[in-house]
Amino acid sequence: MHLHLTNPPNVRWPAPSPRVRELLRAGAERALNVPAEWLAEMDEATAVHPEPIRGVTDNPVLMAATRRVTRLSLVHWASANIENPGAPVPAYVPPDMLSNARELVRLGAIDLMFNGSRAAQNVAWQHWMEIAFGLTSDAAELRELLDVSARSISAFIDANMERVSVLLRAEREERQRGTHVERRDLATRIVEGAPVDLREAGQRLGYALDQAHHAAVVWSEESEPDIKALEEAARSLADHAGTREMLVVMANAATLWAWVHGARALDLDTLRGTVQGLAGVRMAIGSTGSGIEGFRRAHLEALSTQSVVARLRSPARVVGFDQVRLVAVMTQNAEAANQFARHTLGQLASAEPALRQALLIFLHTGCNATQAAELAHVHRNTFLRRLARAEELLPRPLEHNRIHVAAALEALSWSGGDGA
Repeated sequence: MHLHLTNPPNVRWPAPSPRVRELLRAGAERALNVPAEWLAEMDEATAVHPEPIRGVTDNPVLMAATRRVTRLSLVHWASANIENPGAPVPAYVPPDMLSNARELVRLGAIDLMFNGSRAAQNVAWQHWMEIAFGLTSDAAELRELLDVSARSISAFIDANMERVSVLLRAEREERQRGTHVERRDLATRIVEGAPVDLREAGQRLGYALDQAHHAAVVWSEESEPDIKALEEAARSLADHAGTREMLVVMANAATLWAWVHGARALDLDTLRGTVQGLAGVRMAIGSTGSGIEGFRRAHLEALSTQSVVARLRSPARVVGFDQVRLVAVMTQNAEAANQFARHTLGQLASAEPALRQALLIFLHTGCNATQAAELAHVHRNTFLRRLARAEELLPRPLEHNRIHVAAALEALSWSGGDGA
């Protein structure tokens, strides 16, 4: 039989007196031969629950395994104290205990194992006191024997439960890694255009592909990215889309791919306010798409948006593809884009950002200075002075070159220096 054995933590453990060691060894020998009714009481204690859960307390396989665990644990503890009375007893997790734990996790009832262990411990302690009182009538010896026994039994149960928790956590993390890899591989195949069965793929992903989609890339450039913050940002995307239908795939330790039902348009300003509260988190969002082609395109646009933000070293935290669609095309050749901006803007390309922003807003509003000043949140006269200075720095008159100037300013607006 394969057993999981773990030594207890290296903590200070006072050694009992020689006399109490003798008493403990004698008691442990008796514990190996306890009456059948004592074992039955412990079995009953582990099975009792104030609100019985269907599939657990009436499951004969689980109950039989629990009975075996009770007996094996008793034998292990008693044997350890016969060999080395009063020393810390190593944790003992037999296969039945781990198997039960896995099944209870699946049923959402893992607390039953921990509660059952404590209930069995209470019953065992009552019977152990009977054994102890039969070993000595000396009050001092009895007190030390009970103190040592209580510490030993409690530490043994704690070590067992901790070991089970560690094993379950390791298995859960392994399953999650496997699930993430499987979902990432399937999502990648879909994005790359591989033929897939729409319904089967949707079932495996837990997300319907035959619907409208918003897609986003959520990432962090911190040295120690906070995955919980990234996940919270992905959830906020779904919240702002007014849906609970979402698919989140872990691309790597610092990047999540997210898709959410896209029936409702996103308000990027509101979403931006939410993400601003998540330290180090950034988000690139594709345009809305429908069906499996929309699933692909929205994701590819989100990746393209992320690339633009990275290429231009933009400090923007939340960016939509529609905001950078032109810039994405213009900046595919970064050197050519820089040359175009310098040629088109002249001295304005290196002037203070406020001048470029003023001219860009002016062009975005159809050359309406009053509206542009309101959008820039400055007094109209201040705005007009900035606008006049910006036009002075252009190498060619604005009225003859508006389209090129707007394109060059748009590209520069996403650079780190302009603080988009």
